[in-house]
Amino acid sequence: QVHLVESGGGLVQAGGSLRLSCAASGTIFSINVIAWFRQAPGKQRELVAAVNSDGETNLADSVKGRFTISRDSGKNTGYLQMNSLKPEDTGVYYCTVRLPGVRSAYWGQGTQVTVSS
Repeated sequence: QVHLVESGGGLVQAGGSLRLSCAASGTIFSINVIAWFRQAPGKQRELVAAVNSDGETNLADSVKGRFTISRDSGKNTGYLQMNSLKPEDTGVYYCTVRLPGVRSAYWGQGTQVTVSS
């Protein structure tokens, strides 16, 4: 069993920054992919950023140049640095991890990010 705990969400003014963390615990030998999704009110959940075990990253066009995803494999932790935040970045941010040989991803409970204009 794998447990994810997200932290770092909150309320920030437009133009501000937040850093989200995702700590994974449990029976983990390695993590293939750490990803962040977000869901705004009334909208579908969307992929924000992902990083694989080689450090290769993928970011949504809407956050390129503003967000950075990283990971600390030794700590089984992922990070999402969010700069130049916009009101449209508001939503619940979820961390997911994919483990080798496991079909389904594990999901965290989510952390609220609210950006005021």
